[in-house]
Amino acid sequence: MKLISWNVNGLRACLGKGFRDYFDQADADFFCLQETKLQAGQVELELPGYHQFWNYAEKKGYSGTAIFAKEAPISVQYGIGVPELDTEGRLITLEYPDYYVATCYTPNAQEGLKRIDHRMAWEDAFREYLCSLNQKKPVMVSGDLNVARLEIDLKNPGPNRGKAGFSDQERGKMETLLDSGFVDSFRALYPDVTGVYSWWSYRFNARKNNAGWRIDYWLVSAALREKIVDAKIHGEILGSDHCPVELEIDL
Repeated sequence: MKLISWNVNGLRACLGKGFRDYFDQADADFFCLQETKLQAGQVELELPGYHQFWNYAEKKGYSGTAIFAKEAPISVQYGIGVPELDTEGRLITLEYPDYYVATCYTPNAQEGLKRIDHRMAWEDAFREYLCSLNQKKPVMVSGDLNVARLEIDLKNPGPNRGKAGFSDQERGKMETLLDSGFVDSFRALYPDVTGVYSWWSYRFNARKNNAGWRIDYWLVSAALREKIVDAKIHGEILGSDHCPVELEIDL
């Protein structure tokens, strides 16, 4: 089974930068998007063979997620189930007989960590939600989780320590989530690989210089660890300031 996740940083813009070519070439069983920046009806995508699921933010041109799935799920949940956290279209969960597939766009803590309290509330609710699913059947959850876990997950850890995406608070919540029964698929297979990132700032020629961050993930339930075939980060795919991340799993 092949699963792709991509923060497209505005789907309408990405559609003009090769999105459809990559989508068709990938031929994934599940194709997850974050930061679609859409309202309902703004884009009509013809994707033969796929079921489409969209979660939109109330605020226009902001956030938003989608999943395109070859197989119809037995149920769909939009959001985390906490009203004050569910206005920004950040989570979709598809249920299948033997597993769940979810995609998440984690709130950014913002410059100066000015949204860190909201981020911490999200992290706690997200972890509780995933753990509740995991008690029923295994979970594969993708997304822009807006945190670089380890020092090797960003080019310049020193100057970024304590900043949004590399604060002790955010990194701590990620480790707590993993300790709750989940696996970072890429690091499970490639614990020591360096220089592999999924996001680059549009400033300072960051992508050209590979001054990036690995903040996009496929996490899986620990029960699925031995089923992982590969985890890839497709830095060669342009169209957004993020690149697609892939999970191949034997299910």
